[in-house]
Amino acid sequence: MLFRKPGTVTFMMRRLLVMCIVASALFYLLLFEWGEKNPWLVFGFFVLILAVFLAIVYDNIVQIKHHLDKINTYLESVKHTKAIAESKYISREFDLIDRNLSKVIRSAKKREDDKQKYNAKLKLKNRQRSDMLSAIAHEFRNPISVIVGYAQTLQEDHSITTPVRNKFLTRIYSNAEKIESLLGRLMLWNKFESGETRLKLAEFDLKKLIGEIVFDLEEKYREREIIVKGTGRIVKADRELIGIVLKNLIENGLKYSEKQVEVAITPQEVIIQDYGVGIALEDINKVTKKFYRSGEHSWDNSMGLGLSIVKTILQLHGSNLELNSRLGVGSRFEFKI
Repeated sequence: MLFRKPGTVTFMMRRLLVMCIVASALFYLLLFEWGEKNPWLVFGFFVLILAVFLAIVYDNIVQIKHHLDKINTYLESVKHTKAIAESKYISREFDLIDRNLSKVIRSAKKREDDKQKYNAKLKLKNRQRSDMLSAIAHEFRNPISVIVGYAQTLQEDHSITTPVRNKFLTRIYSNAEKIESLLGRLMLWNKFESGETRLKLAEFDLKKLIGEIVFDLEEKYREREIIVKGTGRIVKADRELIGIVLKNLIENGLKYSEKQVEVAITPQEVIIQDYGVGIALEDINKVTKKFYRSGEHSWDNSMGLGLSIVKTILQLHGSNLELNSRLGVGSRFEFKI
């Protein structure tokens, strides 16, 4: 390394050595020529050499202070600037200090960036948890209030007739079922979030599964009509989860329409069509997000989880939910299986 930058000690020693060699040569030259003739001239030259020596030492100290100030300025500017202009130092030690400080600073800034990202994720998680608690409280408040109200009336008023009593009990039972359904959705979503869900693939008749779901829903919605079109076909999927998908989509059609709901089975797809209130265009891409609720026509999404659960189940099966809807016309849900 012929042109390698010298160390601080080497740098200072070289300057002093050169100065001493030059001063010694001049001193002996003057001593030889003028030593006997003019000793004061020789003495003055000696004082001059001493002054130059001190000046060189002072200059070295000033340069060291200058570079240290530069490094300190760099450290003070780290919070405000990405980097400073590349500097050239007098020795290897200062270069090494600069490189090591740069590494430490980059590492510290990276840790700070990672900390900010972590805090942002934490804030997002806290906001999602708050949204979830708000959605849960909203959905559970109404059925619980209904149950408490009817139960309190039955307990306090002993003159209630049997038909009215049976009506109140039916309301209590239906709202208890709603709470059970909400809890089921929460537990299912928790499994999806924790990654605990594993598909139990099996072959089954898709039309037969739809028939079972339609039978249960017609018991609940006695005055509504569900029309099933198409022929049966065997599919390989998780029967229970696909049942949840179909029940969610068909029941949504029953809740938010007054006409019939149509279920069509094609060679590749299942299509659920209703002729109800529909979904606003700006809400179509949002209704499948968890905890999202639309205020349009009091259209909600079963705690904001119904269609989100449907979407997740279909994605586990390598499929997607396609939604087309118009306000006042109806909605069309379809997926391949």
